[in-house]
Amino acid sequence: MCTSFWLLQTWSKLQSATAGAKYGVGFWKPGSGIIHQIILENYSYPGVMLIGTDSHTPNGGGLGGICIGVGGADAVDVMAGIPWELKCPKVIGVKLTGKLSGWSSPKDVILKVAGILTVKGGTGAIIEYHGPGVDSISCTGMATICNMGAEIGATTSIFPYNARMKKYLGKTGRADIAALADEFQQHLVPDSGCQYDQVIEINLSELKPHINGPFTPDLAHPVSDIGAVAEKEGWPVDIRVGLIGSCTNSSYEDMGRSAAVAKQALAHGLKCKSKFTITPGSEQIRATIERDGYAQILRDVGGLVLANACGPCIGQWDRKDIKKGEKNTIVTSYNRNFTGRNDANPETHAFVTSPEIVTALSIAGTLKFNPETDYLTGADGKKFKLEAPDADELPKLEFDPGQDTYQYPPKDGSGQHVDVSPTSQRLQLLEPFDKWDGKDLEDMLILIKVKGKCTTDHISAAGPWLKFRGHLDNISNNLLIGAINIENGKANSVRNALTQEFGPVPDTARYYKKMGVKWAVIGDENYGEGSSREHAALEPRHLGGRVIITKSFARIHETNLKKQGLLPLTFADPADYNKIHPVDKLSIVGLADFAPGKPLKCIIKHPNGSQETIMLNHTFNESQIEWFQAGSALNRMKELQQKSS
Repeated sequence: MCTSFWLLQTWSKLQSATAGAKYGVGFWKPGSGIIHQIILENYSYPGVMLIGTDSHTPNGGGLGGICIGVGGADAVDVMAGIPWELKCPKVIGVKLTGKLSGWSSPKDVILKVAGILTVKGGTGAIIEYHGPGVDSISCTGMATICNMGAEIGATTSIFPYNARMKKYLGKTGRADIAALADEFQQHLVPDSGCQYDQVIEINLSELKPHINGPFTPDLAHPVSDIGAVAEKEGWPVDIRVGLIGSCTNSSYEDMGRSAAVAKQALAHGLKCKSKFTITPGSEQIRATIERDGYAQILRDVGGLVLANACGPCIGQWDRKDIKKGEKNTIVTSYNRNFTGRNDANPETHAFVTSPEIVTALSIAGTLKFNPETDYLTGADGKKFKLEAPDADELPKLEFDPGQDTYQYPPKDGSGQHVDVSPTSQRLQLLEPFDKWDGKDLEDMLILIKVKGKCTTDHISAAGPWLKFRGHLDNISNNLLIGAINIENGKANSVRNALTQEFGPVPDTARYYKKMGVKWAVIGDENYGEGSSREHAALEPRHLGGRVIITKSFARIHETNLKKQGLLPLTFADPADYNKIHPVDKLSIVGLADFAPGKPLKCIIKHPNGSQETIMLNHTFNESQIEWFQAGSALNRMKELQQKSS
């Protein structure tokens, strides 16, 4: 990797912080092709790597950390002391020159990069930002950029340590870490003369405010162009709702810049024409913006301050201003804008931009407004132009931590027992998945052949479904209800191969399971992009799925599928996607010799009796093959535990 080890704590501090635990820490071993878990005692100055159960764990790249998002099952492995590994990523360098100013913000950097790389361009790579322009970006701004790196498929993103990080660490009670980082600063910047697999250069002085969408976070447009583009494409230009906050853009600086825009509108007697919501990203931010008056300014301009949670970003939002199926536009400062994600309405055109642009557009009420050049009309009839917002990077006072609602678990949990009512609709104890029977997977039916984009939101919708997160059988009723069936161009409508009737995807899967029939899913490019939603892997396994065959997978989802005993496979020749039809039957043969790097054979049986054979690739290593054979990673963990006891 082009960047040296990132040292934010000494071994003694790490030992104290982790109480001797061996999990959650790793290092980069050049040339090995694997990121290894290590025992800290072996290294005087270990590199710190964070494994987190979310696709936004890379936020930590804004503090110079190698922070990689994984599925929950991967985190279980790490916490249990089982080695975690990853194919050595490439490194894409993004060189930043110039300086951010005016309406341009850190969000515009990643929106621009997303437009260049697309949602799969960072797959299998770490994005490393460097160059003189880095110093014009706040620490939380760097976190915003790293957070949204998940939207281009990046393994993680990272910035070099600088004074902006030092300032943030000091303000958040970690001045000792900043002092240590200063001591080793020469190791916390890109190595001289390092070579990248790809280089992108962005002049921040020339970077214009961007807005990406609809329906995908990589469809990039300058804000100055979006009105004309929307009219040409037939997208609604009237903005129904503007939404700011959540995980991606909810820092103190973000809220301050939004409040600065709102304050100008209020001075001219204006409020938002669109509905406007604010979602603080943490209890600390909520409490601090309340204390410092930002929250009240945003309320005064017409905003509604919601709970500090994911909120509308994942559809947890009681939206009543439109009916499902009604074509409309919303603008958000979130990171994802997939079809139906924010409100379960496939006709909601969601656009992603910075919080200050969301605020300005919400005041104007239209995508045709460009705050850099256009004028608003005040309550007195006079025209005025919004000035580019300015706000403090960090609060002048200390952060207000807000309410401490954390409930500590007992020190000794060995005597604890979990009781779940058998009639509960929201909680259900998991039962182990069945083991592989040692045979090839023959004559599988195709549950659905997916056309186009299929994110984890398409596979396992969020919003109201999240109340069933603890009940696998109930939440499985949303399996693939957002995916488009190539056979009829519809969502949640597939042919039951046994009855020849069309019906909902989950119902069809349940019928196949009841009849003892195994099934497969055929997908397109970057299958499973988006949230690290583990239910998107648990549900197909629970309802009898065995194989997911696609042109390519998003990293976290591919691993999640392996963890649950499924076979995520890719076409050796992507054109073979066209050879499989929803009415075919599939056999995966050669599983007795399943081995790392060895393709598997797929026999396609057409209804007319003809057959053809294609080859399928996989990325399983030896341990992951053991997961498949045991039925799941948890099953395998139990087997190993029983052998050692």
